[in-house]
Amino acid sequence: MTANSGPRRAGVLGHPIAHSLSPVLHRSAYRALGLDWEYDAYDVEAGGLSGFLDGMDDAWAGLSLTMPLKVEAVPLMDFVESMAKLVGAVNTVLVQDIGGSRQLVGANTDVWGIQAAFREAGVTAASSGLIIGGGATATSAMAALGALGVTAPYVAVRSRGRAGGLLRAATKMGVHPKFISLEEIPSVMPFVEAVVSTVPAEAGERIASSLSGIREGSVLLDVVYEPLVTPLSIRFVAFDGIAIGGERMLLHQAAEQVRLLTGRTAPITEMGNSLRDVLN
Repeated sequence: MTANSGPRRAGVLGHPIAHSLSPVLHRSAYRALGLDWEYDAYDVEAGGLSGFLDGMDDAWAGLSLTMPLKVEAVPLMDFVESMAKLVGAVNTVLVQDIGGSRQLVGANTDVWGIQAAFREAGVTAASSGLIIGGGATATSAMAALGALGVTAPYVAVRSRGRAGGLLRAATKMGVHPKFISLEEIPSVMPFVEAVVSTVPAEAGERIASSLSGIREGSVLLDVVYEPLVTPLSIRFVAFDGIAIGGERMLLHQAAEQVRLLTGRTAPITEMGNSLRDVLN
């Protein structure tokens, strides 16, 4: 690699990608930090990440990854940080120059984003939890709830056979998930302190319509941020629960990406303001 004297480049990759708000968050951060950086969205389908990585020049500082590339990225990295290795998913690629050669480092900021969103809502510990969904985000939620103290979360999935990645990660974490069906959610909701829903809004609406009560003071993080207020979060608040919008996880995971990419503290306020303006 040769030294780069022009603007640094970063971007978000995935498919579909037109809906991504990562450019809004990262561009506002770079402006606030006074950095002459470019950040764009690139539509990259499954199987296309290796070719994209091979085509990057030395202007690139790193990437954000969304589905379906988070798992695909793991074996393509020169080094995978411990949390990304634990959950089996990379959502951040750092391009580093080590001894004159390019090294790709894979990290995961989704776990951080979930933890930070709960902390922001005043949740620093929990003993019981429920995760709705079984994909990569659900696996990150399991790691985040584990850090809060939830060692045996309920995991509600449509098909346990599609939650293999989560189960493998749970074994590495020493976490013991208790799988239930989506139809069983109402029966466990009154007993859990922390809930993370990783399913689309329409699936969350069906779950919401079946709820008859929740545990007093329990907290829900619905990772969906479009719509900004979901049917599930409305129902949760109606039962006197606390609902965290998915935009808070989105903001905090992006802020951690900015920190990793630039080496500087992310301007959370400016990023949050830009995100709010777009979502409103």
